[in-house]
Amino acid sequence: MDSNSLNLANLIEGFRLSCHTEGKSAKTTEWYTCFLTKFRQFLQLSKMPTNSGLPDKNHIRAFIRYLQTEARIPRTDRSLSPVTVQGYVRTLKSFFSWLEREGYVTANPMTGIPIPKAPTKVINTFTTEQITRLTEVCHASNGSGYRNLSILLLMLDSGIRVSELVNIDLGDVDLAAGHIRITGAKGGTERIVPIGSLVQKSLWKYMNCFRPRPLTQAVTKLFLSDKGLPLTRNGIQQMLTRYGRRAGLTGVRCSPHTFRHSFAKNYLLNGGDIFSLQKILGHSSLASVRMYLNLFATDIKKQHQRFSPVDNLAANSNFSAIMHSPKSGKRRWGSRGAMRSPGSLGDRHAIVEQQAVPSGKPWEI
Repeated sequence: MDSNSLNLANLIEGFRLSCHTEGKSAKTTEWYTCFLTKFRQFLQLSKMPTNSGLPDKNHIRAFIRYLQTEARIPRTDRSLSPVTVQGYVRTLKSFFSWLEREGYVTANPMTGIPIPKAPTKVINTFTTEQITRLTEVCHASNGSGYRNLSILLLMLDSGIRVSELVNIDLGDVDLAAGHIRITGAKGGTERIVPIGSLVQKSLWKYMNCFRPRPLTQAVTKLFLSDKGLPLTRNGIQQMLTRYGRRAGLTGVRCSPHTFRHSFAKNYLLNGGDIFSLQKILGHSSLASVRMYLNLFATDIKKQHQRFSPVDNLAANSNFSAIMHSPKSGKRRWGSRGAMRSPGSLGDRHAIVEQQAVPSGKPWEI
């Protein structure tokens, strides 16, 4: 094999083309290419080999250590977050696995190199009071206020990503069926996201009374600017930041992803299951959804205490009387027909069996 073909620059380009043909999103492919280019530049500056068969585990570990201790974010001079370092390592694993599958390397140097651990981040979500204040700001704003109110309610009721929201076409909205078809989803997949009756009414009013006239007939997006052009991701993010300041929100970031987290939390607290939550959010696996279960376990436990079936049965006078009635003095038949007193060993075993409680938490899967 030509040695030039084993040059990392050529192999990175081949990996990029492979990602496209495998259907990976343009954003994911862009991240892979950027991370791998940083890896190649590090090897060059450190006088390390830049052919696919030459970087070994020590070179890769040196790169990971550099990311953790020396690498900086341009223009901010901040160190990389542990989650960003994890992204680099996952990219290297994908890249060298591809090299091994394609036969460019005989042994994968990433084998045995774990993904560095990252501390669990506390996800702050909106409180009911904060959501109310945000909606009040929408009502008090200019002519685009109702459009922005519809955006806030839609994100809160569906958990869709901001990139998905700006790609919604008029034809994707089915108010009669109560759902929206998401086509600009992560990974190029398509899914159906249900919406509640209040959001349906809000969208109907926006579409029929407040949606600006499109600049051209080719503009078919749902949410438009005052000039009749589709809203952008940055535009919505800036609008939310501005509304967060006006509403005086503290302790939480007013961002599209906070709406997504708030939806997930409230969906679970209101009785939703993680399998339907996974479909609505558009996650390919349950791993990300389980994160919400772990982070909101305390809130879910409080919710269970409010709606515990057995505790609520206690509100029934007959059930409460049974639970608090004194022990009966009647004699009982044993398992072999013999008479036993209420305090006998067999009865004590029966009491223990009745009182046994599973050790696992009901929300753990």
